Amino acid sequence: MVKVGSIILAAGLSKRMRKPKLLMDFHGEPVISYPVRLATKQYLYPIILVAGQYIQQMKERLSSYENITYIYNSQFELGMSTSLKLGIQSIAKDVDGVLIFLGDQPCLTNEVIESILMEFKANRGAGIKIVRPRYAGKEGHPILFHKDLFHEFQLLEGDEGGKSILKKYKDAIQYIDFSIDYWGRDIDTEEDYRNLLHQRK
Repeated sequence: MVKVGSIILAAGLSKRMRKPKLLMDFHGEPVISYPVRLATKQYLYPIILVAGQYIQQMKERLSSYENITYIYNSQFELGMSTSLKLGIQSIAKDVDGVLIFLGDQPCLTNEVIESILMEFKANRGAGIKIVRPRYAGKEGHPILFHKDLFHEFQLLEGDEGGKSILKKYKDAIQYIDFSIDYWGRDIDTEEDYRNLLHQRK
């Protein structure tokens, strides 16, 4: 049995929003609840949520969800790499792969997650180490990494995320294409937020 866990990155500074975007209301729920729900629906385990200064508020807003492991990132101001390292360290011994979510993608669908998981389970023995979605031709998130690459995360620095890993293992990436581009959009600005509210009615 292939075991896939999830890491939800929720420690960003929301610099362009100037307020905690993951706690903003999106059709009656906080933005952060959407990736959590998808991870729960697909029985991804463990579900690791890495948060920074707003961790307590997130725990309160997500109190109806069980089986979430919260990790406080005391170095959240140093960038995404610090959250990725913490998440991978906490999950590495328990899974065959990990699906890494951004916290601010409320229009992601179950179809995307199911397709990524199916592709990973079908092809992980054929040299595929990474499964990544493309929305209307644009590379996006969430991204699934095979456990063989977990050690690479400890080399990351600053706010680069996993770009260097994706570049290094570009020949081991399997892409899945979706025609609906807003499924993969994240929220950086007020305009992004308003546009996605309108898209997902």
